[in-house]
Amino acid sequence: MDNAVLAPLQVIWDYMRRPSPLQPCDCIVGFGNFNGDIALRAAELYHAGLAPKVLFTGGLGRNTLGRMSGTEAERFARIAVEAGVPAWDILLEKRSTNTAENILFTRRLLEEQGLRATRLLGVHQPFMERRIWAAFQVHWPQVELLTTSPQVTIPEYLASAVRQGLPEQDAIDVIVGDFQRMKLYAEKGYQIPQEIPDECWAAFEQLVAMGYGGQLAK
Repeated sequence: MDNAVLAPLQVIWDYMRRPSPLQPCDCIVGFGNFNGDIALRAAELYHAGLAPKVLFTGGLGRNTLGRMSGTEAERFARIAVEAGVPAWDILLEKRSTNTAENILFTRRLLEEQGLRATRLLGVHQPFMERRIWAAFQVHWPQVELLTTSPQVTIPEYLASAVRQGLPEQDAIDVIVGDFQRMKLYAEKGYQIPQEIPDECWAAFEQLVAMGYGGQLAK
């Protein structure tokens, strides 16, 4: 990867990460998208004894609709079972198409299962940790959310995305688009506002000027 792209990308990547100290939780929640590494990370945390159940949330969203025959949650469950997670310890939420629905439908499913959640461990992309935490503060503030993600660098993440069928250009577009949503979605009330340093905005604008604006929201 050209360092002219990597340098500003690293700035917004580092800002959007919000890793938590890992503690025992009531359930591990894997947020669906194209990246099966999330399911592997959830399986790793399950085997570490951090929660008795794993819930995968995701129907088909903006990065998977048309790319998959089944739902994100079903694909993640298959990966987790192959990684040794017993099928009976996996819950599936298969209808959500965005982060707000991920949270709301997860809450509903856990309540329907009679599982009282006070602390959850959310597993997502590294650059989605801050966003899901901010969204939880609006949609489910009563629960404590810890956040984690696959333990990868940007080049490792991009290489994995390409192996899973997402071109590098598209994978970078996703990161840039999710950074933009930090501000836009706070303005729409979808998540709480977060202070965004000027250097992050400058990096974002630099990447958009380079042509990485394919996932920008309006």
